[in-house]
Amino acid sequence: MSGCIAAPGDKSVSHRALIMAALAAGESRITGLLESEDVLATARAVAALGAGVHRDAEGWRVVGTGGQFRSPDRALDLGNSGTGVRLLMGAVAGTGATADFTGDASLSSRPMARVLDPLTAMGAGCTSTGGRLPARISGGCLNPVDWSPEIASAQVKSAILLAALGAAGETVVREPAPTRDHTERMLPLFGGRVEADGSIVRLTGPQALTGTRIEVPGDPSSAAFALVAGLIMPGSAVTLTGVIANPARDGIYRVLERMGAKLARTPGAVMAGEDTVDLAVESSALRAVDLEAAIAPSMIDEYPILAVAAAFAEGESRFRGLAELRAKESDRLAGTAALLAANGVTVRIEGDDLIVSGMGPAGAPGGGTVITRGDHRLAMAGLVLGCAAKSPVRIDDAAMIATSYPGFLDDMRKLGARMGTA
Repeated sequence: MSGCIAAPGDKSVSHRALIMAALAAGESRITGLLESEDVLATARAVAALGAGVHRDAEGWRVVGTGGQFRSPDRALDLGNSGTGVRLLMGAVAGTGATADFTGDASLSSRPMARVLDPLTAMGAGCTSTGGRLPARISGGCLNPVDWSPEIASAQVKSAILLAALGAAGETVVREPAPTRDHTERMLPLFGGRVEADGSIVRLTGPQALTGTRIEVPGDPSSAAFALVAGLIMPGSAVTLTGVIANPARDGIYRVLERMGAKLARTPGAVMAGEDTVDLAVESSALRAVDLEAAIAPSMIDEYPILAVAAAFAEGESRFRGLAELRAKESDRLAGTAALLAANGVTVRIEGDDLIVSGMGPAGAPGGGTVITRGDHRLAMAGLVLGCAAKSPVRIDDAAMIATSYPGFLDDMRKLGARMGTA
């Protein structure tokens, strides 16, 4: 594989740009928005809540509601988007609107109490189906809250902060470990005021946002697939441009470097309050790594593709503290282990740790079929494994890849990968 591609727009930033633009007064322009199924579901939801949402040749134009969401006449269907539904729950609570939330089977199986509990403590009316979707949020006169989530989650933190825009007084979120801070970086661009000190974030409401221009940077989680492919396929040299360099998201770069990856970072422009880099990798002899649990929040979505890299490394890799993977689009911990095992890689799970026995640059046997479990990241990781394995790898379903990276197959083929339907 060789060549240069622009990293697809960051999914987390895209969701936040749409939601904050919808909350703001006046017009916002968004360029580089990731037009994946997840993000488009958020776009439809904010339109149903009263924002004017338009796509044109320059990008996306959002006419905000000035913090006055209307109560939609039908449920907001967020499809497979955990980020979209959790952040919108907070935004709806802060505006005083009432909305029902639903999603597909995968999203409906995922825990929502981690967001519903703090919103209830703030005074919002919250009902759910056993802590899962379908759920209803009824906003109102919210109170500030001092909340310490049990699990470090940027989605939970962001939902509380968005609700706090409509609360009178100081809201504090005390995380057990720092998480991605896209909300804190973007709010000031819309005129918001937020204070962050390590894992403690404070926002004093009520606050009004004002429309602005946002350029969405590239997504590290999506860029990781081409990066790993370039590392494990002999003779490869791959470059991705405009990727987020946020320390809360760059764990995958740091880990690949620890594994011996030839990876060069060239600083780029600032987009949406985020520093960016161009990333260039060459085929590399990788070595096993023992990863501490503390690094997981900075790369939680990248573990399936990192496990593929570990399969081509020398030695046994251990990835610690991956309990959060069990609450993703699927049980991603079990799914990653099954993906490797189906293709001849020795792998095991001990508690919340994933242990991969690397097979060195000679690579994995391949030849298996990956059961994707409706999970886009398992699907893409399986296809990348197939690029470098001794025998082709099949996946049982590719449709869900569009939830996060609709251009994945085109980008990988542009770089020289042979992927297609059987």
